[in-house]
Amino acid sequence: MPTRRLAAATAAAAVSVLGVLPVGTAQAKTGTTTGKAGAVVLRTDLDVSLLNKTVTAPLAVALNDVKAPATASKTALTASLDGVDGGQSFNVLRADVATARAAVDKQRAEGYSNLVNAQVNVPGLASVPLIKVQQVTSKAVCAAGKRPTAHSNLLGTVSVLGKQVTLSTSGTTKVDVPSLGQVRLDLSRTSTTSRTAAATALHLKVSVNPLKLNVSEVEGQITLAQATCESPTAAAKPSPGVGSRTTPEPKPEHLAETGGSSATPYLVGGGALLLAMGGGAVILARRRRATGGDA
Repeated sequence: MPTRRLAAATAAAAVSVLGVLPVGTAQAKTGTTTGKAGAVVLRTDLDVSLLNKTVTAPLAVALNDVKAPATASKTALTASLDGVDGGQSFNVLRADVATARAAVDKQRAEGYSNLVNAQVNVPGLASVPLIKVQQVTSKAVCAAGKRPTAHSNLLGTVSVLGKQVTLSTSGTTKVDVPSLGQVRLDLSRTSTTSRTAAATALHLKVSVNPLKLNVSEVEGQITLAQATCESPTAAAKPSPGVGSRTTPEPKPEHLAETGGSSATPYLVGGGALLLAMGGGAVILARRRRATGGDA
């Protein structure tokens, strides 16, 4: 009886050792990268020359220029610049609504801009707006794992240098007013890549010299209602783990595949030794019972 108990205990110990062998779980590293978004209702890059270029000044204005990551929103109705109109404050933009929004989270990035009843002026043309629009909007959306989108809309009429114009949906529209100057307009410029998008409602290339008197020359570019975005990167999905096992695995190479540690060979060897000892004890007990001796 003591021998049988010893054999049973030895076998149980071997099974226990093999049962607690480490089980690996293969998982992909996960992570996300936050996207980006931006919006602006007006951006100017103009060179202003006054009085036969005796006075020159850059006219660089960015109205409601917002950027994310992190939700950002800004609304302003006018933008002005000092020192280019006889020392007086000069209004570059007037609008009933001028809104720019940029928002980002782990799944989506979006830029949006909107102008309603907007009027843009340049120095030397205080009485004649460079451009008037009823409404322009731009929107760029970049969602993780999806193709980015960009859209711009022009609603209502447009007038340039006091002249109502019809803009081409493709290519460039040229407006030439002999007594004032020339403006080239691009309507609804959009671009997308696998992760980015950009939309501009109106892009103007300006060359203004009223009456060719060189009293005021304005050269450069103006952007109305622009939105941009860059997609967040999608999180990698973890691969399913290998479940726990309650039965011994006799093949060391299989244990290595499922994530066994460097101690696995020693644990396997110890378990095999205990099994051998238990089997020997059982055989010895049977022989003793058959012969009736006390070997």
